[in-house]
Amino acid sequence: MDGNGRWAQARRLPRVAGHRAGAGAVRRCIQAAIGSGVEWLTLYAFSSENWRRPVQEVGELTGLLRHYLRHELAELHREGVCLRVIGERERFDAEMRAEFERAERLTAGNTRLKLMIALSYGGRSDILRASLRLAEAVRVGAVDPERLDEAGFARFLSTDGIPDPDLMVRTSGEFRLSNFLLWQSAYAELVFLDVLWPDFGATHFADALDRYARRDRRFGARPG
Repeated sequence: MDGNGRWAQARRLPRVAGHRAGAGAVRRCIQAAIGSGVEWLTLYAFSSENWRRPVQEVGELTGLLRHYLRHELAELHREGVCLRVIGERERFDAEMRAEFERAERLTAGNTRLKLMIALSYGGRSDILRASLRLAEAVRVGAVDPERLDEAGFARFLSTDGIPDPDLMVRTSGEFRLSNFLLWQSAYAELVFLDVLWPDFGATHFADALDRYARRDRRFGARPG
């Protein structure tokens, strides 16, 4: 979800205004996913690199996230959304971590939409942390390295139990993955949209799904 800052800059507004407008796009995206029958949705809300931004902006972002969890959670629960946070949640303060846990507990039984929120997430870090957990499992004898395969390794990633993405959408006209789900997106279809995230809505979601539907997915196999 990219383009909040540029959206605000174009309107001569503070960057936080773009982040607030981006929260509205999150609501529209979730509703579009539910309306389209999508079962799994992952939103890249805060990268591990975002901690390098100015302290004030980081504070505004985390404050907005806390506000969203407190005020939108009941509606997500009513809509049948199951929420799960992936990423380095230990980098957030205790109050925020408690919010994550409360949201996950409340929505754990919901099945209409599985919503993953990536917070303080980085694809390289995810792979590194999985490797360290795997190494420890091998050390204590819980894993036989001679029998390890890709599926076995994936169980150590933060996305354990979550299917690999079929479609990855990048907004704001950028053409890069920006360290998101690097292992998991090996065979994802990529769609790049020239729309800033705060302007993203149901028509853009439908456009991305339409582009995906017209792709010929072969997963490395030769054409039929």
